[in-house]
Amino acid sequence: MRDDAVALAGVPQRLYHQNLSFLRDRRLHRMLQLAGHALRPGLPGPQDGVLVWGCSPTAWRGERAAARRGVPLVRAEDAFLRSVRPGRAGGEAPLGLLFDTVGIHYDGSRPSRIEEILLSKHLYNSDILQEARAIVDCLMENGLSKYNNFDTTLPTPAPGYVLVVDQTAGDASVYRSGANGVTFRAMLAAALREHPERRVVIRTHPETTGGFRPGHFGTGDAAGRVSLLTAPVPPQALLAGAAQVYTVSSQMGFEAILHGHRPRVFGTPFYAGWGLSQDEQPIPRRARRLTPEELFAGAMLLAPLWYDPCRDRLCGIEEVIRQLQAEVRAWADDRHGHVAAGMRLWKRTRLQEVFGGVKPLRFRDDPQAADRLAQRSGRALLLWAGKEPDGFAPRAPCLRVEDGFLRSRGLGAELVPPLSLVTDDRGIYYDPSRPSRLEALIARPLSDSQRRRTAAVIDRIREKGLTKYNLSGPVPPLPPGHRILVPGQVEDDASILRGAGAVRTNLALLQAARAANPGAVILYKPHPDVQAGLRPGAIDATGLADLEVPQADPAALLAEVQEVWTMTSLMGFEALLRGLPVTCLGAPFYAGWGLTRDLGPVPDRRRARPDLLQLAHAALIAYPRYWDPVSQRPCPVEVALERLESGDIPHPGRANRLLSKLQGRLASLAPLWR
Repeated sequence: MRDDAVALAGVPQRLYHQNLSFLRDRRLHRMLQLAGHALRPGLPGPQDGVLVWGCSPTAWRGERAAARRGVPLVRAEDAFLRSVRPGRAGGEAPLGLLFDTVGIHYDGSRPSRIEEILLSKHLYNSDILQEARAIVDCLMENGLSKYNNFDTTLPTPAPGYVLVVDQTAGDASVYRSGANGVTFRAMLAAALREHPERRVVIRTHPETTGGFRPGHFGTGDAAGRVSLLTAPVPPQALLAGAAQVYTVSSQMGFEAILHGHRPRVFGTPFYAGWGLSQDEQPIPRRARRLTPEELFAGAMLLAPLWYDPCRDRLCGIEEVIRQLQAEVRAWADDRHGHVAAGMRLWKRTRLQEVFGGVKPLRFRDDPQAADRLAQRSGRALLLWAGKEPDGFAPRAPCLRVEDGFLRSRGLGAELVPPLSLVTDDRGIYYDPSRPSRLEALIARPLSDSQRRRTAAVIDRIREKGLTKYNLSGPVPPLPPGHRILVPGQVEDDASILRGAGAVRTNLALLQAARAANPGAVILYKPHPDVQAGLRPGAIDATGLADLEVPQADPAALLAEVQEVWTMTSLMGFEALLRGLPVTCLGAPFYAGWGLTRDLGPVPDRRRARPDLLQLAHAALIAYPRYWDPVSQRPCPVEVALERLESGDIPHPGRANRLLSKLQGRLASLAPLWR
C-alpha cells in the first residue's frame, strides 16, 4: 500500500535546510521530488518549512531557523527497513524515509507523527490490516530487519535464553527515550533478577560490532550465565529462540512484538505504551490498545515514504521487501569474494557486475588453479557449470553458474548478456545425475505470500508473452487438428549431454513424437542458436513434422498448440506455466515431480509432489539472481519481467554479432575462455 498523503501530512511543498550533507544526499532529494516536494539550501519563506535530520548534532541550525521564521520544522529519519549495511559501514542509501512535523518517533516525551497515525482512524481500515498481516508474514519468512549484513550460516544460542539488546552509546534514540548508560545497567540487572535460572545473551549493535560506535556492554559483562554475542547472527533467528526480550528503545523490540513476544521496554520508543510491551516508563497519552498488525500498519505501511531504486519511483513496502531480498542475497553470496573459472571473455563484464559488487572477481582459466587460489585467499569458487571438469572436487566453497530461465531479449550465442543467472552449491539444474539446489527448492512448501507472488509472476509471463530469449516472430497459418509442438535443441548442449535419455537428437525426438501421435499435427521449431548457424543440431524434418516454424515467437506458438514433446528443452517448463501437457523423453529439472508425462529416466529422489506454483517459485524466484542493467544493481524478478517486456535493456553492438560468428567457428578448435 502507498499513501503519500499520510506519510507527508503537514510537510510543506518547499523545504529548506542549513546542512551541507543534504547537498550530497541524492536519495533524499529524489524521494522528495517524486512526492512533489523540493529541498533547497537557505532560509524559508512564510509558506515553506525547514528540514533537519532527526535529532542530529547539526539539527539545532534548522530548529533555530524554523523558530525564528515561524515555519514548520520537519525531521527526517531512516525508515525501519533501510539497507543491507548500516550507513556508517558504507551502507547503501536508505530504501525508506520518515518525515515528521510533530516530533520524532524515538522521543516519547512528546507526540510524533507515527503516534498520531497509531491513534487515528486509519487503522480501522480492514484492508490495511489484512495487508499488514500478509507483509508481516513475508518479513518473517525472509528474515529482514533494518540492517541486514548478518550471516545466516552462524549458529544461534540454544533456545530458552533471555535476550538483552544493546544499543550505541550516545545515540539520540537512547537519550531522547529517557534513558542513559545507567538504564542499560538496570535492564541487565532486571533480566538476571527476573530470570534467575535462564542464560542471558547480550546482543551488541551492528555498528558496535563493526567498530563504528561503542555500546553500553563489553567483554567484562560476559560472566557466569551472561554471554556477549558480537557475531552477526540474524535478529530474526535470535528472537525465535528467546524466552524473553529486554530492550531500551531498539528496533528489535518492535520486531520482538511481531514475533509474538511482549518485550520488557526500559525507554519510550514508538512501540511502547500500546499494550504490546511491559513498560518501565508508562506513556499515559498512548491510551489506545493495539494489535501487532495495527502497530505494523502504522509504522511500516502508513508512516514511511518508500522508494524503488530500480524503477526510480515511490512504491509500497512490498516492492521494498523484494528489492531488499535481492540485495541481501547478493551481499550474502558475494561478501567473501569469488575466484571465477570457466568464464568466456565476453561474459566477464556482466559476471563482474553481478557477483563482484562486494569484492571484485578474480578470474582464472583453469578450475583447479582457481580452486587453489580460492582456498588461499578465503574466497569462494565461482565456476561456469558447463566448464566443470569430470571428477572435479573443489575444496573451496563452490557456486556453479548458468544462465537463468528468464534470460534476455536475444541469444546468448549472439553475446547478449543475461538479466538472470542461477547459482548452485550442490550441482546444477540440468544434471540429474546428482542433486541440485533447485531440486531442494522445488520440494519446499510455500507460504501464502509466496504463492500469491508466484501466481502474479506466472500471470505476467502469460499476459506479456515472455520466454527465456523473448525473440519475436509471426506465427504462420497452422494446420487444423491436435497440434503438438516439438522444440529442437542444441545437440551438444550440456542439458542434452547430462539430462537426455535414450533419445538424444532432434531427429530421434521427432521420430518418437510422430510414432506415438500418428494423427496429430506436429510442429517443429528448431532451436534459435541452431537456426542462426551458431550451434549444432540442424535436421531435415520432412515427413516427420507437418510444419516447421523456425521464426515463430515461442510464447505465441504455445498459445496455439495442445501439448509439447521435448527432451530437456526449457520450452517444456514454459508450456507448463501455460497449462499445457508436456511429455519428456529426458530428465529436465521440471520432470519427475508428477507435473509431466515422463518417458525417460528420472531420478528416484524426486519423490515430492509439488504443484505448479512450487515449481515456478523455485525456478523463477528462489533459484536465480537477477541483475538490472538500467539501475546497475541486483533486482527482483518483477523488475526483470518489466525490462524484458519493455525492451528497456542496453543491447550489445554490431561487433558482438561478428564475435559470436567467430566464436561459433572456433568453438571446436579451442574454447574462447582459455
